[in-house]
Order: sequence, then C-alpha cells, then structure tokens
Amino acid sequence: MKKAKSESRAGSISLLGGVLCLDFANTVDWRTSNKPEEILTSYRDLIDWSRHVGIADDRRAGRLMRRAASHEPLAAAAFEQAIELREAIYHVFAAVVDARPPARRHLERFNRALAALISGAGITPGRRHFAWGYKDQNALDSVLWPIAWSAAQLLTSEEVRLVRECRGGGCGWLFLDRSRSHRRQWCDMKACGNRAKARRYYERLKSGR
Repeated sequence: MKKAKSESRAGSISLLGGVLCLDFANTVDWRTSNKPEEILTSYRDLIDWSRHVGIADDRRAGRLMRRAASHEPLAAAAFEQAIELREAIYHVFAAVVDARPPARRHLERFNRALAALISGAGITPGRRHFAWGYKDQNALDSVLWPIAWSAAQLLTSEEVRLVRECRGGGCGWLFLDRSRSHRRQWCDMKACGNRAKARRYYERLKSGR
C-alpha cells in the first residue's frame, strides 16, 4: 500500500534523534531559543508524526482519526498526555546530557505517563517471539506506548551515555552520538553545524581576527 502523503509538518519532520523517544522530544523546533516553534498542535499532528515514524500505518492512522472525530474529549486528553510525555522525556534526557539528576517533577511526570501507558500494555504474540505491545491498538493514546517504552529502555541502557543535545544556536534537539569519537555537537552537520561554523566565522571577522 502506498504511504499517504502528509500535509502537516509533523508528517515530514527530520528524524535525527537516532531513537524513537528522542525523535519525539524533537517535535519542538528551536527549543532552547527565545522563540521555540511547536510542531505538534493537534491530535491529527500526533497521528501524522506517528505514521511518519512507523508507529501507525495508514490503515491504523485512519481508524484512530475516525475514532478521534467521534470522541473529541478523549482525543484532546490523549493529545495532552502526549505533550506531557514529550516534555518529561526532553527534560529528563536534557539532565542526562548535563550529567545532573533530573528534576524530581520531571521524573515523576515521566513515571506517571509511563505507569498510565503500562496499564494498557501487555505481552503480545508475534510470528517467532513475544513482545510488549498495547492491547487496544484503537485506543487513542496507543501511539504513545512505543515512545514511552523507547524512553524507558534508553534510560536503563548503556547508550544513555551517548545522548547529546544540539548546540546549534538554540536548536536543542536531542540525539544519540554514535560517531566513532563521540564528539558530535550538532543534530545535523548540514544545518546546525554549518550555521554554527558561519556564526563563528562572522564573530572572528567582527573581532578582527
């Protein structure tokens, strides 16, 4: 089946985090600048993003949107839950980057979201093995389960030490630094990296060096 083309930015955003939960945290552009730009503005945006990253295929996305249309308060609650989960993920991992304990409120926020989602999850059979999965794939918050599970797995893995935050002039996107030297500074060399180099060059010109 041909993948439906998304008209929202959420459905075409660059995926530079290296892992699902960090890509979700990156649904705010220029997060650490004075003018952050929200990419998820509605439940539809959340579904567009979920389809973009492979959480939901076109058929499931269509079912969820039809259900959201007929259960607007539930869709609004699921969207609010998504933003709460995203902000908790960002702040917890930003603390990891800075080698400091996350604020208690942020970790509690994440655990609260994780606990709510775990209550709807269970072991599901696959072709060759069993796996964690959401029991009701038509639940409006079901797309959040793999994100929360991704964050829990990363936080408890050795790779948590590879989480970085882009220093590209207010970008603030999170990513896994799997480079050989583990000294990567930017989410994307062609975008933030080049901007940072250009800014340093301009500053050197101003200072007469």
